[in-house]
Amino acid sequence: MELERVLVVGAGQMGSGIAQVVAASGRTVALHDPYPGATDRALESMRRSLAKLAEKGGPDPGEALARLTVVDELVAADLMIEAVVEDAAVKEELFRRADSALPPQAILASNTSSIPIASLAAATARPDRVIGMHFFNPVPVLGLVEVIRAATTSDATNEAIVSLARALGKEPVEVRDVAGFVSNRILMPFLNEAVYALAEGVADAEGIDTVAKLGFAHPLGPLALADLIGLDTCVSIMEVLERGLGDARYAPHPLLREYVAAGRLGRKSGRGFYDY
Repeated sequence: MELERVLVVGAGQMGSGIAQVVAASGRTVALHDPYPGATDRALESMRRSLAKLAEKGGPDPGEALARLTVVDELVAADLMIEAVVEDAAVKEELFRRADSALPPQAILASNTSSIPIASLAAATARPDRVIGMHFFNPVPVLGLVEVIRAATTSDATNEAIVSLARALGKEPVEVRDVAGFVSNRILMPFLNEAVYALAEGVADAEGIDTVAKLGFAHPLGPLALADLIGLDTCVSIMEVLERGLGDARYAPHPLLREYVAAGRLGRKSGRGFYDY
């Protein structure tokens, strides 16, 4: 199954990174985001990222960007990769629209980090062609893609996405369609426990993160990582885990909810556990 024309929906951190690696692989990319200025910011981010990678022997920035087009609506493609807000209702509505807009043979993939793929597949008339393709931030740097197969996903669809991930220079790991998959089922309790430690005064934010960096050899501490992911996204993922797994231990700490309510979302808002 050839996946040469790719539609990326969502031009935030994840969507822009996905569009970049797909374009750099030699495929054509259409990037869509209805929010004013989103695609302009994404293009600027891609230019900077590609320029840095080119200094280390990466692809030519001009050639990669020449394969990318900004579009005002959903357009025909062999594959859609959705990277919109981590909200099940928003994603399901997008999959309904994509099901009507894209050719019947196209694959519809989601970059969701926690929402069950089965719920997205059920919003379409092509459940055999719906799959999860969970990249990691920053997409151009990190080498993992979780490939999430729903019960209805066909062998051909699964094989095509596994092959594409490898063609993008990523290592695909096939996982079951269970809330949070593997990565966030492990990561979110770790981040949440760091918030508990902070709220209980065990140590300050820098101390907690230093323990993780120097003691566990993590490149970022859990609180700085939560800021990078976005505290609102962390809360959304934890809520999906709590509901999907039926376990209160996944519930976000009240301090996380407090910060989100106050607009302290992390790097994207300029303030989270740290100031940016």
